[in-house]
Amino acid sequence: MTLKLGVVMDPIGSITVKKDTTLAILLEAQERNWSIFYMLQSDLYLDQGCPRARMRELSVKDDNTDWYHFEGDLDQEIAELDVVLMRKDPPFNLDYIYSTYLLEEAQRRGTLIVNDPQSLRDCNEKLFATQFPQCCPPFLVASSAEKLREFHNYHQDVIYKPLDGMGGASIFRAKIDDSNLSVIIETLTNEGQCQIMAQKYIPEIKDGDKRILLVDGEPLQYALARVPAIGETRGNLAAGGNGIVQELSERDRWICDQVSPILQKKGLIFVGLDIIGEYLTEINVTSPTCVREIDRERNVGIPGKLLDCIQKKLNAN
Repeated sequence: MTLKLGVVMDPIGSITVKKDTTLAILLEAQERNWSIFYMLQSDLYLDQGCPRARMRELSVKDDNTDWYHFEGDLDQEIAELDVVLMRKDPPFNLDYIYSTYLLEEAQRRGTLIVNDPQSLRDCNEKLFATQFPQCCPPFLVASSAEKLREFHNYHQDVIYKPLDGMGGASIFRAKIDDSNLSVIIETLTNEGQCQIMAQKYIPEIKDGDKRILLVDGEPLQYALARVPAIGETRGNLAAGGNGIVQELSERDRWICDQVSPILQKKGLIFVGLDIIGEYLTEINVTSPTCVREIDRERNVGIPGKLLDCIQKKLNAN
């Protein structure tokens, strides 16, 4: 029987084909003759307690000028699908949270949701990492300007970032005697109204911010080290970083071992860890990326590993 895979994502017409992880997964699903149903977050709705969506049957190609085609339009229960990939990028806002409630109801009716909707709500990508302090650099989460300045006074070289950002947006480095420290804190905390994260600056960022992908808690053999552009402190590819594929270190694997059991327990099937030097800095659960960059160089077959895992879980139910 042909499996029915739904995907909730950003508009497919605006993706960058050569590096889009969601497209890579859909190409693999199509290769397996799975039926693909495309949804925007706004297509989801609840009717008399039943989660439904406007869906479009989708075919995809690995073509920079012509990568998708809609083959039909229907409105049906989400639970008609075998699996749904929640691949909507942040910002993680109220609309995102409401979508997880609808997907959670579909999950109760038998559809596998990747990743688990409750865990998407529970596991803020920056705060989740703090559940593993043995893996993290010195950090502080606060809205108090006094506390955030004290942290800077002690560590002297600090990264400040919002808790709901992505792609390196609104990340600031404050060095010793930085004249912009107050305005950085005021801006990010919205004058003390918003919690933000402070982390001790890790000099090893010059060697790259490593993205390690895990499928059902199992780390892949290779990571993508995103090396900052000259004059930058952010390694994110969206901020101009350069990706270098490399094997995992012993420390990388130790960090994965610390995190993996919790990922499996929480139903977080596809996850990306961000590691700088010896430290875990973030755990990406919403829409981990870097699949195409790693596979292009090492041909790991990451989408296949993910779909094999999904197939196994569906067969077990």
